[in-house]
Amino acid sequence: MTTLSGGLEQDTIAAIATPSGRGGVSIIRLSGPKAHSIANQITEKSLQARNPTVSSFRDARGDIVDAGLSLLFDGPASFTGEDVAELHGHGGVVVTQLLLQACLDRGARLARPGEFSERAFLNNKLDLTQAESLADLIDARTEQAARQASASLRGVFSGSVNALNEKFITLRVYVEAAIDFPEEDIDFLAEGKVSESLNALKNELFDIVEQAQRGAMMSRGARVVLTGAPNAGKSSLLNLLAKNNVAIVTDVPGTTRDVIRESVTLAGIAIDLSDTAGIRDATDAIEQQGINRARAELADADVIIEVIDDSDLSNAGQPLPPQDCPIIRVYNKIDLSDRPPGRVQESPLTGGMSEHDEAPPGYSIGIAVSAASGEGIHSLEQAIVESLGVDDSASSTPFSARERHVGCLKNAHTLLVNAIDRFITTGAGELLAEDLRDVHHILSTITGEFGADDLLGEIFSSFCIGK
Repeated sequence: MTTLSGGLEQDTIAAIATPSGRGGVSIIRLSGPKAHSIANQITEKSLQARNPTVSSFRDARGDIVDAGLSLLFDGPASFTGEDVAELHGHGGVVVTQLLLQACLDRGARLARPGEFSERAFLNNKLDLTQAESLADLIDARTEQAARQASASLRGVFSGSVNALNEKFITLRVYVEAAIDFPEEDIDFLAEGKVSESLNALKNELFDIVEQAQRGAMMSRGARVVLTGAPNAGKSSLLNLLAKNNVAIVTDVPGTTRDVIRESVTLAGIAIDLSDTAGIRDATDAIEQQGINRARAELADADVIIEVIDDSDLSNAGQPLPPQDCPIIRVYNKIDLSDRPPGRVQESPLTGGMSEHDEAPPGYSIGIAVSAASGEGIHSLEQAIVESLGVDDSASSTPFSARERHVGCLKNAHTLLVNAIDRFITTGAGELLAEDLRDVHHILSTITGEFGADDLLGEIFSSFCIGK
């Protein structure tokens, strides 16, 4: 197990483990070798582990500052794997700070963000994906995201990665055994079993990549960007999807200069909508900057909504370059063009496309709507969810993930594909064994079996204090 520089610290940490502000209860959490003795000093009692005890809480001068429940956990049977104490008091800002100060005055120090979870990881109570899913569970924006983060916290994601890694280890053993015993009459590397195993692992890894991509998108929120020519109705469409007048709507081209963002939920999916400046050949310096920002938003989009004025198809604007994500072409203002609402099969530039025509690059779905009347909006919402490739079933996205995980999985998949090609070309078992070792190493960084100190520090520093 990789540890942070210097390994586990032996001091005792303390933090407020509940949100700041007024509330019914606040909790001070301590972890470390002095946690129990500090709690005993504050309560002036000899507390017993896992036995909630009504106590008065005293500051360093012996004055009572609050009263509530005290609870101890013996390490390693605790969240952090160390001795842990919790002081449950009344949820006031001042009284909570007084109780925290009482812990600090008796030898604890203020915990860093994420330090409790960091200690749980370093003490093998959680692997790295479980620790990250704990933060994702706290930050979940939808019920679906919370369920997926809970699944990862239970080990569903890391279990999938570990099971796949075991198969790589098994294949490595087989390959290296064939290398070590070349005098055998049978060429184990050429008999077909290795190639079959490699292809099976490639397919299984690809499936996990797709699941992780959906899990990461669900955790952070899907990025949906509205683009199109000026006055096509992008801002009106944003207001309709958001059910709120968040964007200024006028008949003046170029009204939207900066990116306007709003969060919505569709079918249990958190979606970050971005309304961007109309893309055209502008001479105004401010509008040009807005157009540059619009293009930057497109590069990070999960789905692009290209809004087209259906009442004036000749003014469709600049065609989008090929994109790596789905494009939904929305034909707006059907209240003026008399096109029926819902799905269409239309080319935005010609106004018609037969079933035998090839779709434009990046073409996904065509939807006819009226941002003025709301017609067709339900079809658009369905198209957005469909284009994201997720639904509300557990099998669609069985666990939460992060972009870090997706990057590792993609790197591992690319390395495996290259390894298969090299093995087919050369038949060299030594090279294959080395490639399999590298894939195993990359997958192990996901759960934290291997990892750099600076990566771990970056991950846990993003947690809230007290977690």
